[in-house]
Parts: sequence; C-alpha cells; structure tokens
Amino acid sequence: MRTHADRLRHTLLYELFGLILCTPLASWALGRDLLRVGLLSVSMSAAAMICNYLFNLAFDHLLLRLGRPLNVRPPWLRALHALSFEVSLTLLTVPLIMWWLDLSPWAALLTDIGYTGFFLVYTYLYNWAYDAVFPMPATPATETAGD
Repeated sequence: MRTHADRLRHTLLYELFGLILCTPLASWALGRDLLRVGLLSVSMSAAAMICNYLFNLAFDHLLLRLGRPLNVRPPWLRALHALSFEVSLTLLTVPLIMWWLDLSPWAALLTDIGYTGFFLVYTYLYNWAYDAVFPMPATPATETAGD
C-alpha cells in the first residue's frame, strides 16, 4: 500500500501532467485558443474529480441499500461501475463543452470522447511511469500522522 502523501503526490502529478499534455493537443485539434481550452481542461479536471468522489460515494450507498458487500466486486460489477461513471461524467461535461466552446451537442460529444480517449491512454502510461519512478513498497506502508 502507498502512504497518503504518496497518493496525494500521485494525484497532483497526474492532474498536472495531464493538463500540460492534453491542453495544447486539444487546442490544436479544436483550432481554439490555448487559454480558452486550458480553462476548459482545468474545469473538466475539477468536474471529473468532484464527480468521481460523489459518484463513488453514491455507488457504495446503492450497493449497501441493495444488500451487497462493498468488498466483493466481481468483474461485471466493476465494468458496470466504470461504464456508469463515464456516462455520468459525460452527462456533466458535454454541456460544459457545448457552452464553453460554443459547439453543437454532437461536436461537444466528439470533443468529450477525444478527452476520454486521451485520458484512457494517458492513465495507463502515467501509472506505468509513476510506478517506475516511485516503486510500490515491498511491504505495506504504515501510516503516520504526517502522511
């Protein structure tokens, strides 16, 4: 297990490098001003983090209400969780993209799919690189008050 400090470093670096890589690429692909796309990217990043927290909280409460244990998640449930999260995030971000970039619903959906595709590949590569630079401890870390 990683410490709280390591998890925080992981999250902050993930968002920072994701924005640094994604923003110029999206600006170029959309033919839009870097600052405007940058602000959209930051907004979408914040929306994704907030949505992730709230979605996972609601999902766990739903599992409890259905009488399912929280620690048993078969592959079909993990797939349902991932798919329903992506749908909920898309429902949140497509209107934001439409408004911010003055795009049609279809163009905003395609833009959102582009962001999702980028972050799918980026997440895989980032976690691979992060584990190489900051290897997982061989034994579980003990948490301290400062972590």
